[in-house]
Amino acid sequence: MMKRYDVAVIGGGMAGASIGFELSRHGSVAVLDMEPVLAYHTTGRSAATFLETYGGPQIRALTTGSRAFLEMPPPFVDSKLLTPRPLIQFARAGRGELVEELYADVRRLVPEVELLSAEQVTKAFPLVRSGYVECGIREPGAMEIDVAALHQGYLRGLSANGGEVVKSAEVDHLTRTGENWTLGSVDGRHWCATEVVNAAGAWGDRIARLAGAKPVGLSPLRRTIFMIKAPQGVETSDLPLFSDVDQGFYVKPEGAQFLCSPADETPCAPMDAKPDEVQIARAIDEINMATMLAARSVTASWAGLRTFAPDHNFVIGPDSRVPGFHWFVGQGGYGIQAAPAAAVVGAALVRGEAVPSRLLDRGLDVAQLTPHRLQQVRHPLQKEEHTHHPSTESELS
Repeated sequence: MMKRYDVAVIGGGMAGASIGFELSRHGSVAVLDMEPVLAYHTTGRSAATFLETYGGPQIRALTTGSRAFLEMPPPFVDSKLLTPRPLIQFARAGRGELVEELYADVRRLVPEVELLSAEQVTKAFPLVRSGYVECGIREPGAMEIDVAALHQGYLRGLSANGGEVVKSAEVDHLTRTGENWTLGSVDGRHWCATEVVNAAGAWGDRIARLAGAKPVGLSPLRRTIFMIKAPQGVETSDLPLFSDVDQGFYVKPEGAQFLCSPADETPCAPMDAKPDEVQIARAIDEINMATMLAARSVTASWAGLRTFAPDHNFVIGPDSRVPGFHWFVGQGGYGIQAAPAAAVVGAALVRGEAVPSRLLDRGLDVAQLTPHRLQQVRHPLQKEEHTHHPSTESELS
């Protein structure tokens, strides 16, 4: 016999776990994930940081609205989530106006940001080469996020509320009959739910097609990460995250190593993403030109998918044409840092409730999150896919 739930959430990464928890406060919830281990894809590979200056206005509203939760998490989170790691975004010579524009744009929500001269950037990150930087912006409140602790905390909260997680549940058909959905997996199992939440990340448009909904034009983009050793004698504990405002690369201290990325955004089909060796080589060249890290070899590398909607805003809310089908995708590189607020918004919209005013006061415009805004647009480059319909969330910071 099929188990019945108020809500079935497809995808068990950070997106599915967070909205699953919020929905389990008021009803029965099942989170279905295609993998035998949750967060196998990019949630489990993320080098996430909490950056309130990152992303556009809607992203910043959700991120700043998540700080209180991350700083003082509920009891179901059993460890500290945030560790200070200030961010410096620098502009190369001739690119200073980008930093000045960013500074002017983010000051309202992040008033503590500081403009830095080239000398101040060098003082904060002494490994930068003389003459390489024109200026920078410092975000003193930036943090490292314990991604695993946050994800596991949401799952514990879900379980405490009576919610269930079903692994190895690759959804391959969705059928609406009356007021209920029937969800079927490739191994023949079935579930029944009144509402379905599509938290499938890179696979979100595929899940939508199964439900008879129009895709929104999601684009999975590969992001590569690699590790290099810190130069002998270099103390990294007090160094900031150091990022090119032009998105050429970033480096983040990690003990006796540096976590680095070419900040690549390579279009990629939904898959188990692998690191791009060409991008790693390019980033090493740029890092060595910009800094005195003298990188010669890589100690480890991996990759994940950051999945964006065409306008780079989240896609949250009910489908306007398919009753009982809700979107919670397109979280790109922001989904972890904005997870608490985004999940609150998503759950409110599933329940037909008002979005909290504390988020609206930050400039959040729910109309800019709705899937309907994107379903009016024709996406000529997006082809129908008929192979493999996994259901998991995927993102990378």
